[in-house]
This record gives sequence, C-alpha cells and structure tokens, in this order.
Amino acid sequence: MKRDGTLPVVGQGRVSAMKNWRYIGMHAIAAAVFIFLLQRYALSATLESSLLWALTFGGCAAGLAYAQSNR
Repeated sequence: MKRDGTLPVVGQGRVSAMKNWRYIGMHAIAAAVFIFLLQRYALSATLESSLLWALTFGGCAAGLAYAQSNR
C-alpha cells in the first residue's frame, strides 16, 4: 500500500494470465458438460462411460484452449 492509501497497480501480464486460465477452465468445463449430456441422455450411455468421455473431452478442450491462448 502506498502512503496515500492507494494500492500499487498490478502489471498487465498478470491480468492477462488470469484471463487465459479462466478461458481455459471455462472451455474445458463447457466441453465436458456438453459431451457428458450428449453421451448420457442422447446416446443412453452408462454413467461411467459418460464420465470417462467427459474427462477426456474436457482435457482435450483444455489443451486446445491453452495452445490458442499462447499464440
């Protein structure tokens, strides 16, 4: 904290990094939820199979979002 009571400004790199991680996380969650609902209800797959596919697609989506954010 500075003498005048204000907080120092955080560099732009940190803000950008936080936005990237939020983007990656949201992308992974959206893909996992989508494939889980598709497998479980549209294709009538078992719970275990649906969760495995959701985990797989979520991981792949996170990897793709990470690759895109580092371009």
